Amino acid sequence: MNVKELGTKELLPSYRDPNLQLKDLPTGSAIPLSKQLLDLKQYTGKLKELVGEERTNFTLANGVTFVVASSNDIGTNYFVTGLRRWDYDIPSYTDFLVKSASNFVKELYGLGVRRISVFSAPPLGCVPAVRTLVGGLRKGCVYEPNEAAKSFNAKLSAELGNRNNTVPHSRVVYIDVYNPLLHLIENPKKYGLEIADKGCCGTGTVEVVLLCNQCYHPTEKAYKILANQLLGKYVNNSFL
Repeated sequence: MNVKELGTKELLPSYRDPNLQLKDLPTGSAIPLSKQLLDLKQYTGKLKELVGEERTNFTLANGVTFVVASSNDIGTNYFVTGLRRWDYDIPSYTDFLVKSASNFVKELYGLGVRRISVFSAPPLGCVPAVRTLVGGLRKGCVYEPNEAAKSFNAKLSAELGNRNNTVPHSRVVYIDVYNPLLHLIENPKKYGLEIADKGCCGTGTVEVVLLCNQCYHPTEKAYKILANQLLGKYVNNSFL
């Protein structure tokens, strides 16, 4: 993960990277959501051994924790594979995801985290893989996944506002990535980009594997553009 704009280091290593070094722990690491709480507890224990309990508590309370959820749940599990369609309609599924995100924030708070940023869902109907697999012959942005993302985002924003009232001495911030990313996709040349409807490796339409996953994620250049916008609007104003 590129975090150069935060002023810590250029890349944030994965906590599960076998090459992760102890010296990387004080400035953070990326923890996959599927194992997040267990890994965070292990991370905290290792950090205490390295720098002591006082500095560890300071790091947890003053570092900014970014939470990214819902993209695969909505884009892949609901619309591409259809696995969740058997159990939920869109309103009930977005309710379920918002409740999960809110509970996760509460659990982070219980572990000592005090500055939490939760990303919205992006315009999932516009990513190349969803355009290809769900968009039909036209392969434009797909209406239904985008509407589901917007529904989730509206509920998430309201829930996080309420959650702020239940976690004293902390700050929980909702970060809207949907609208700036959609603007970039619809106006790529304004940002110095050429193509916004295909990935940059393979066929550019469906690949989401380890070495070629740009059909579901923006390029590094696009991420840097978004990071500069979001950091200036949310993180610097909300936490610094």
